Order: sequence, then structure tokens, then C-alpha cells
Amino acid sequence: MTQEVTKKETSTLPRFAPNTDIIERENGFYIYMDLPGVSKDNLKIDLKENELQISGKAFYPKRENVNNIHLEFGDGEYVRNFTISDIVDRQNIKATLKKGVLELFLPKAEKARPRKIEIQAE
Repeated sequence: MTQEVTKKETSTLPRFAPNTDIIERENGFYIYMDLPGVSKDNLKIDLKENELQISGKAFYPKRENVNNIHLEFGDGEYVRNFTISDIVDRQNIKATLKKGVLELFLPKAEKARPRKIEIQAE
């Protein structure tokens, strides 16, 4: 009799909460996240209802035939969760990764954008 064993993928990488800036402008919210060493292929952005989760893995090359005196760079996983308000237009969220910085644009829904009210005088 043969038994099939399925291994669950578990991450043994150290986890970090990346440094993050959030800016609000008239047209929406901008999230800037520091993700050094994370490539596009190792970056994952999920939106489930009101929960936005960003996760990315950074892998650094292993050095052969060296005597490591002190190392602070190493493989790691970045994870950050945000609760998104109903004023965000979820269908038009955009993400750009450039030079280790992730920029997310969360546009405001049309109903949430400020508008000017015309004044009529007699």
C-alpha cells in the first residue's frame, strides 16, 4: 500500500513590516512601500473585500568560498495589511514597482471626490 504525502508550503523566512508612507490627494490615496530586493515575480497584492494584503520575498545571492564576518542582508519576507474604505474605487487600483519601492494608487470613487457647488446670485 502506498501513501501520498503532501507537504504544505511554509515560509521559514524572517518576516518584516516594510516602511510605508500613505498620502491622500484629491483624486485618491498613494501608498509607498519600501521593498528592497523584492522582484515583480516575488510580489503579491491581494484584495479581498476590504482587506488589502501586500507580501513580497527578497532573496540575496549566496556567496561561496568566503568567510562571513558580519551579515545584515539576508533573505526575508515583507508583509503588510490594510483595511480599505468604501470610498476607494477597487476596480482601478494600480501598482508600480520601481527600484525597490512599490507605489500603489487607490483612486477615490466618484461619489467620494470633492466637487464644487455653483453659486447662483440674483
